[in-house]
Amino acid sequence: MEKTLKFRLVIFVIILAVILGVSYYFLFTGRKPDTSQVPASPSSQTEKQKKISPVSWEAQGVAIDGSWADADVVELGNGNYRMYFAVEPEVPGNKLEVYSATSSNGLDWKEEGVRREFSVFPDVIKLPDSRWRMYFQNQSVIKSAISPDGLSWTDEAGVRIDKTESGFNIENNGAPSTIRLGDSTYLMVYRGIVPQKYSPEVPNKDTGLFFYATSSDGLTWQKKGIALDSRNSKLAGWVDGAEFVKWDRDALRLYFWSYKGVYHIVYKNGVFSKKPVFDFTNSSDSNRPFPENPPGDPTLAKINGKWFLYYGQHTKGIFYATLTSKKE
Repeated sequence: MEKTLKFRLVIFVIILAVILGVSYYFLFTGRKPDTSQVPASPSSQTEKQKKISPVSWEAQGVAIDGSWADADVVELGNGNYRMYFAVEPEVPGNKLEVYSATSSNGLDWKEEGVRREFSVFPDVIKLPDSRWRMYFQNQSVIKSAISPDGLSWTDEAGVRIDKTESGFNIENNGAPSTIRLGDSTYLMVYRGIVPQKYSPEVPNKDTGLFFYATSSDGLTWQKKGIALDSRNSKLAGWVDGAEFVKWDRDALRLYFWSYKGVYHIVYKNGVFSKKPVFDFTNSSDSNRPFPENPPGDPTLAKINGKWFLYYGQHTKGIFYATLTSKKE
């Protein structure tokens, strides 16, 4: 019995020594416990988020002063860009003229002359043979014209997009944006007007929807239906001024404006995303459901490594914002 008690005492002393030794190691050697599996604290999460900046557009001022709208920017090559823009229909005595201006820095735009008349929402693309094609709204439908230099234009016969859409009473189709895809087919998104108020509180008496069509030659188009339905609480029955943009990493975005400001959706694998992302407004009363004079008809260009977003301000001109930070 005595040997058994001594044996147990020895075991107890050994265990106690191990416990005291381990405690001493952690308490006095300065080693920190492993927290690799411990969730970060709220403060450390905040610091990490600060390092990943979201998309942020900063309003800069006016690019082209005057009663202009519906701008569209194309790249000319050699670091030069051309902006097409139209006179606002409210200007007395106008002929719905389209003008243009060129720039190499995105800030200073200059060029003389009228490009076209009776053309609304100019949408210009470069063709494989180096000519240019302009799609435009005229008499409630979408037509086109061709140019060897982007300055002098010749009408192409026929109508590209008429004002019929299956299941809808369309008053007019217009405001197109067109892009040539990697498989050489053409994709166009355009705004269709339904003469029906979305809800009693919205400002517009009509509802604007985005439809889309595809083409193998840019002349004959096959309508595909709705690209973006505005009849929801977020868009309140209005979208307009579509603009295709090849974003970084070859992502294809469709920018547009609604009552609150500028949004975008993504086109991928033949499908348009359904949830618009809000991008920009310069309105001081943006908390109102329908701010006065929101930025409209966006067009984007990456010039000298910097993204520019140009937009119309009713009766004031073409303004612009620049991208200050971007999450990839």
